[in-house]
Amino acid sequence: MNILHRLIEQAKHPRGFIGSTMLKIMNRAHTGMNKWAIDKLMINEGAIMLDIGTGGGKTIQTLSKLNKSGHIYGIDYSEQAVIDSIQANQADVTSGKVEIRQAGVSAIPFTENQFDVITAVQTHYFWPDIKNDCKEVYRVLKPDGQLMILAETYKMNYHMKAYKTKDEMK
Repeated sequence: MNILHRLIEQAKHPRGFIGSTMLKIMNRAHTGMNKWAIDKLMINEGAIMLDIGTGGGKTIQTLSKLNKSGHIYGIDYSEQAVIDSIQANQADVTSGKVEIRQAGVSAIPFTENQFDVITAVQTHYFWPDIKNDCKEVYRVLKPDGQLMILAETYKMNYHMKAYKTKDEMK
């Protein structure tokens, strides 16, 4: 396996020291894009939010700053990502404002219609069954809730080769 494939695998499922390093790099690399996109959301004070594929926890930090009295959950199927995200959000985790769990998008461990806002940053192209996983996301999103899926086009083009046209991607 060449180095590029190893790095892609670490981005997809971070493990150990290299995975933790990848998470820190992704936190830095995505900060500007995250802030720009999250600023487009209408987040009401006290909103209940979920970040899917929380990675290193930077999106949770941004959501927490915007919503002082809300509750924020994060899920990631990577144990390393959960560890790093908890570490990055330690004060909010300790206070109970933030809760981060190891879980995947295919079986989100929350009740129907629970979340006002759901974010998924640079992750959906790794979801194992995008059609069913989207159904699972909408199961836990409130009927009037907001879903933000954010990704750079070149990453979707690379990871989602099954979708050849813009319409197929939509």
